[in-house]
Amino acid sequence: MRRYVLAIDQGGSGSRAVIYDDEGQVRGYGYRAVGRVYPQPGWVEQRPHAIARSVAEAINEALARAGVRGSDLIACGITSQRDTVFAWHARTGRPIGNAITWQDLRTAPLVAALADTPLGPQRRERLGQFPGPYASAMHMAWRMQHDAAFRRAAEQGVLRVSLAAGWIVQALGCPAEHALDHSLLQAMTVYDPRRRTLWDEWIEALQIPRAALPIPRPTIHHFGELHIDGAAVPVLAMITDQQSALFGYDCRSPGQAVATHGTASFVNAVVGPHAPPQGICKTYLAWEIGGVPTYALEADMTTTGAAANWLREIGLVRRVADLDRHAATVPDSGGVVFVPALNGLGVPSEDRSARGALFGLALGVQVGHIARAFYESIGFQLADILATMQAEAGIAINELRVGGGLAASDLACQIQADLSGVTLVRARDTETTARGVALLAGIGAGVWSPQTLPALVDDTATRFVPRTTAAEREIHSERWRMAIARVQGWQPAR
Repeated sequence: MRRYVLAIDQGGSGSRAVIYDDEGQVRGYGYRAVGRVYPQPGWVEQRPHAIARSVAEAINEALARAGVRGSDLIACGITSQRDTVFAWHARTGRPIGNAITWQDLRTAPLVAALADTPLGPQRRERLGQFPGPYASAMHMAWRMQHDAAFRRAAEQGVLRVSLAAGWIVQALGCPAEHALDHSLLQAMTVYDPRRRTLWDEWIEALQIPRAALPIPRPTIHHFGELHIDGAAVPVLAMITDQQSALFGYDCRSPGQAVATHGTASFVNAVVGPHAPPQGICKTYLAWEIGGVPTYALEADMTTTGAAANWLREIGLVRRVADLDRHAATVPDSGGVVFVPALNGLGVPSEDRSARGALFGLALGVQVGHIARAFYESIGFQLADILATMQAEAGIAINELRVGGGLAASDLACQIQADLSGVTLVRARDTETTARGVALLAGIGAGVWSPQTLPALVDDTATRFVPRTTAAEREIHSERWRMAIARVQGWQPAR
């Protein structure tokens, strides 16, 4: 008899439900877009009931496409967006206001004010990352000060807060307890991944009620049940989206890494059972299996897919897909350098005041040169991130697995390989975020063990081997460094 595992991937722009069989093959897929609410400039929120409804509809669509019922599902795993905090009443289960998303900027003054406090210098090391305006802890602190209903529930001891993964179980099922896995709790910027505990001094300083927060649990754990098609389906795994993608792309040993290209791009690399000293990159307790933690480094390129859309919006191309066709018409960028810092620079510059620029324009420059310069900008940033990760963690990254929209371009992938000096691998199935949490839930249900997981990267994967020498890469990189130096500090950070 077939055994099926449900994976839920709840993201900032949409909710996915994917059903896998016991061979790790996709049998059903459902998707629902989710909207945002903009109460005033700089504020970005989401409605909790709308998020829950989108997940339920995606599950129903996946069931219908797979031709299975809820009773055929032996386990469910949930991965979700980070930093977007949902709040509800402990007794009624009703949401308390909208969720403030990671795109919201209202807490910027609070972030700046914390710099001069005794805990200010400790933030990055204790949390594994710097808690900027996007951070959950900042959202909760702001709501304690400005949201009367949120504060009243906290004072009455009935406030519960969590990320989307926790809210889904609350809204569509029955939680076993108020808990999240280590990675999701860390994504709420209240958890110390090295000491594997909540950072109490930080929570107290922000006046966040500790009782409202989830308790930390291993990645594979019985988190509760979802009520699906008349059946109670156990939720046996939870994990953050980027770390789920890392696990789902078969990256589980030190030095294995993946780049996911979406609106922004994220690079994640496995470090091992011990966290390295804190550097610029985020340090995540990515997952815990059988009592053994696995740490990973994460770094971001702030704008990739969003930059491609901007090139379309200003009329350089009619469709984003046209970038590939134009870039292929020229052998190189003709000396053009495009720095897509449209909302700042990520690792290693970490300069959110930087702004985008085009350098090297001349009368002979064509659309193809600019399109190719955009592809090259991804490769340059990738090279910088990989060099930073290897230096901070003392690991060697010789191969990079890629997924996401821009990874569909053979030309873009080859340019990334040429400029980074690392072989890129693109699997046939790049829906790795859902796959990761499905595998974890399947381990919890006894479908697989960590040693018998089905492989994703096989002979069907496409490999892009660097065609440039180290000397050639250095010549290209020198021009990129000149451009980066010119765009930094363009405007005061806010």
